[in-house]
Order: sequence, then structure tokens, then C-alpha cells
Amino acid sequence: MCKMTNLANHPCFSIQCQPATGRIHLPVAPRCNIFCRFCSRGFTKTVDRPGQASRVLNPEEALAVIDTALMLCPELKVAGVAGPGDPLAGDEALDTLIMVRQRHPELINCMSTNGLELFSSMERILAAGIRTITVTVNAVNPKILAALNKGVIIKGQFYGEELGARLLIEAQENGVRLAHQNNLVIKINTVLVPSINDGHVGEVARQAKDWGADLLNIIPLIPGNELKHLPEPTLAEKEAAEKQASKYLPVKQNCRRCRADACGIPGVTDYSREIYGQLEIAETFSHG
Repeated sequence: MCKMTNLANHPCFSIQCQPATGRIHLPVAPRCNIFCRFCSRGFTKTVDRPGQASRVLNPEEALAVIDTALMLCPELKVAGVAGPGDPLAGDEALDTLIMVRQRHPELINCMSTNGLELFSSMERILAAGIRTITVTVNAVNPKILAALNKGVIIKGQFYGEELGARLLIEAQENGVRLAHQNNLVIKINTVLVPSINDGHVGEVARQAKDWGADLLNIIPLIPGNELKHLPEPTLAEKEAAEKQASKYLPVKQNCRRCRADACGIPGVTDYSREIYGQLEIAETFSHG
């Protein structure tokens, strides 16, 4: 856990949320390469959940947004990309973070990805100065994952059901192992879905530890899309999953399930409306 010691003030990587450190999520990822059955990505100024943003920015706009954010929130220490698509499904996110590193080397660069292109993107990830990375791993059993993800896109080819799930799991393992070898701090996000993976979280944590992950964060399902009929996990169900996972990895508490354009100190300040509120909504999200 020595990699974690200098990240106690990273609000997304500390075991308990830190009340004095800010972060900004830059919405510069316009595409996604997997099809989660529960996912509902889009553009809105009011819905507070992952995958939502006011619009997608280009890298130059993102740099201007950071300059504004630093004036509004001097506590800002982390610049990350968490959507609205996957940061590694295109070049925009890494282009942005490379520019952020050049202009603001004092910031911790961070990224959240499904891991499908993590291995193949490692050289550019390192060039962008990314020190922390989150990989969403919802299952390490292809049958379970196929119930959560109906397919993936690799080099323009769609792979569905269990084949797609198996390819995604293999890519996640290879990517996390390589990230560990390059001394990145790795957090695993697992969406807790009742009746599908709620008894499987311990195995996810066990495998993730073997791959080299440092931390696990359990995110309760927000019912939507094909899984809108399922209930959100109860507190008892979440605690049971945390108990399973904690046998293998430290479990982060109090995740805020932030938007892809969040800015401020989580749970304390929110500057997203000041920064993005005047921006015209541009619906450019796509799969592929």
C-alpha cells in the first residue's frame, strides 16, 4: 500500500472522503466502446449521476475550464476524466491530460476507464503523467458480466454476450497488471447490482488484488436502461458486499457517484454550474 501514502488527499482514492481537497472531472470523452445494460449516459444540467455532463469539451476548452476552476476552487488538486464516454475509446482524453500536465504539472492527473483499451494505451497514459487510474470491473465471470454488459467494440468490430464479456475481462486483467508494473495507483469500481453480481463482489476483489489493484469502491446500482426494473441495493446489501471485498482489498467509503463534469470538494462545494452552466449543450456522445 506504499503507493497510496502520498494520495491521502486525493478525494477519489482516500479510504474516507477528504473534506479539504478539490477535483475536477473534464468531460472530454465523447465515445464509449462497451454497452453496459444499466448505463444511461447523456447531456443534462440537472441529473446528478455518473455518465452525465452538460456537454463534451475539446482539449482547448478543457484547459480554459481548469483555469477558471482554479480561481473558484484553490483547493483543486486533481484533474480527471470520467466520461461521459470512456476516456480510452478515443484520443481526446489523453490529448487533454497531456496538455494539462504541461500547463499545470502541480495537479494529479487521473482517469476512470472500463479498461478495454488500458493495455494498448499505457504509453500515452504515462506520457500524460497519470498517476492514479480507476477501472470499472463489474464481474470476473463471463456469464455474470454478460448479464451486465451486452457487448464490446474492438477495432470497429462488435463482440456480444459471453464472448464480449470474456474479451473485456482479459483486457482488464492485462491492463491492470501493466498499470501496476508502471507503479500507478489503481482503484477498482464495481457497480453493485442486486440478483446479478451481489454475491460475486468478493471474487472481483480477490482477482483485482492478484492483478495489482490497490483499492476497491462499490457503487450501488442506479436503476436505468435495460436494468431499470431492478431495485437499488439496500444499505445491508452494500455492507455485505463491502464485507466480502474487504477480505482482499481496502474498500473506499462514501463515494459521491459524481457527474462527468463535477468540480469542487466532493460533498462540500460544487462549482460545475458556474463553470459549465453557460455552455451550450451539444449532444455528441456515441458508441463506437
